[in-house]
Amino acid sequence: MTTIDARIADFYAEYDEASRLHSTATGRLELERTQELLRQYLPLPPARVLDLGGGPGTHARWLVEDGYEVLLVDPVPKHVEQARENAPGCSAELGDARELTLPTHSFDAVLLLGPLYHLADRGDRLRALSEARRVAKPGGLVAAAGISRYSLMQDYTVSAGLTPELLAGEVTEVVRTGSYDGSRGFTVVHFHTAAELSQEVAEAGLRGVRVHGVEGPGWAYVVAAGRCSGQEVAGALVADAIATARLADEQGVFTDASAHILAVGRA
Repeated sequence: MTTIDARIADFYAEYDEASRLHSTATGRLELERTQELLRQYLPLPPARVLDLGGGPGTHARWLVEDGYEVLLVDPVPKHVEQARENAPGCSAELGDARELTLPTHSFDAVLLLGPLYHLADRGDRLRALSEARRVAKPGGLVAAAGISRYSLMQDYTVSAGLTPELLAGEVTEVVRTGSYDGSRGFTVVHFHTAAELSQEVAEAGLRGVRVHGVEGPGWAYVVAAGRCSGQEVAGALVADAIATARLADEQGVFTDASAHILAVGRA
């Protein structure tokens, strides 16, 4: 079985991914908007959903609660154990999105809400997307998320941390190429533009591709408000950011200004 980069495995062995989408305002914004967007496309339950790179089961949990039959596959043993505990009713096993051992045409929907972040090589991303298409039933949903190419720049800006060295170094490199070596704070990541993510999903053979901005342009203001006040921002600000994200998405603008981008297509 294909193995993941040791730097990524080491990062998630220590990082508390299980609380990320619940413990901050931006995490809640990401979770609520991801749920909202996926529910527009998911088949009606009960249907079989494959959650590739599903981490500690944050999305698997609400999918099971919605009535779906969920199999979560993740390459990090800690995440698989957490998923079994956090998402009762979800099956979870170790695996690599690029090399699945699952039967062809066996799922009504396949989600890749994390794998593409950490596949720095374009060929690996296409392998993961092609595997997702293979195991999806004909006409089944495949949804893949990417981190926006411009999110690092925005994050440093609103935290007043964009030093000349960072701007000239890793921030410019990410904006130009999408590549990040994980040397500061995070791990190995590829940052997508909306056009790039759409192209990769289509190149993997998926049809009718649509791309959405998840958090919309308001996510950076939520981050800034929390950092300036030194405390968690009010729920009203998150609600306003969600409303702004919906409006921007309906108009097809500011997709790249989101922290995350979601591409959906059909097998």
